[in-house]
Amino acid sequence: MLNTKKYDYLVVGAGPYGAIFAHEAAKLGKRVLVIEKREHVGGNIYTHVEHGVTVHDYGAHIFHTDNQEIWDYVQQFATFNGFQNQVMANYEGEMYNLPFNMNTFYEMWGTKTPAEAQAKIAEQREAALGQLGNRAPRNLEEQAISLIGTDIYQKLVKGYTEKQWGRKATDLPAFIIKRLPVRFIYNNNYFNHRYQGIPIGGYTQIFDQLLDNPLIDVQTGVDFFNDRDAYLSEFPRIIYTGMIDKFFDYQYGELGYRSLKFEKEVLNTDNYQGNAVINYTDAKTPYTRVMEWKHFDGASDEGVSVVTREYPQTWDRDKEAYYPINDETNMAIYKQYAALARQHQNQVVFGGRLGQYRYYDMDQVFHAALTLVRQEFNLPTDYVFTEKKG
Repeated sequence: MLNTKKYDYLVVGAGPYGAIFAHEAAKLGKRVLVIEKREHVGGNIYTHVEHGVTVHDYGAHIFHTDNQEIWDYVQQFATFNGFQNQVMANYEGEMYNLPFNMNTFYEMWGTKTPAEAQAKIAEQREAALGQLGNRAPRNLEEQAISLIGTDIYQKLVKGYTEKQWGRKATDLPAFIIKRLPVRFIYNNNYFNHRYQGIPIGGYTQIFDQLLDNPLIDVQTGVDFFNDRDAYLSEFPRIIYTGMIDKFFDYQYGELGYRSLKFEKEVLNTDNYQGNAVINYTDAKTPYTRVMEWKHFDGASDEGVSVVTREYPQTWDRDKEAYYPINDETNMAIYKQYAALARQHQNQVVFGGRLGQYRYYDMDQVFHAALTLVRQEFNLPTDYVFTEKKG
């Protein structure tokens, strides 16, 4: 017997989608059991502190949004530091600012004005379009060069993209890069959003508070699939945030995912790389980026720094699925699973990045979870989730 307390909901996965739903359901008087395969809550934005440094265990996560409701919501659980992600790119020892802006163009060509940079990009774009003739770009490489020219593509796009996807750029579909952000101003802020930052003390505190309710029970180290049939028979309503193809035993085939490997290193230095994130955009370097965590909030023990290298990996069933590969082939398969999921909608809700097979930023996951809460409990669209303090 798994539903020992007559729970109203089973939430599979203690990441943001599941934790937010559990929190709001409990506020409305529902009893919720949350199970999580990993040994901790927080999903991929789990953090821990060592040597005075807040370490993001699964890669850098910067909260950024223009959504006032979501910003107000997340600030209930943590104080944010206003960090802005200003990424550097290392191409075979050459350093460039990202995203593409006037600093990048100066570093690349020595151009000093927007007109000079625009002319340089236009010159390279026209040459690329001339080689294509009148036809549309057929792959990612052609698409990227037609947008930003050859120099930027070769140094800052090609190697990084091929490592990230595990495929040649000429074998990737053009629609993956529909546009590339190009700014003709001297501004290195990676995101354009109004609200940006990282919670002081890390993200885990947010989940500890979300799940701190006597109506919520949390079980970590528990795999839904070890007792799937029992869960389905005993729980009237299930919020499932795992892989949708695995839920249905891969009956239409595996969906495509990319996995990641992280290597953490503790260094006896006050400053290893001088920036929070450095992307390695050449093909020779096996990792895509290096994060030095003390630069996210300035906190660490003296003489110590913690860095993490991030390596993209081919996914298999023994690895974590991090990114859905939303190409035409996989989306055709997903549509079959989505149709199957609709047949189970009276009992099971499929949510989050893996349950809905789409890439979500953090604020989008928060928004999707609150949207589900409104729908599930027939709340008005102007229902206010933010709890007033004091």
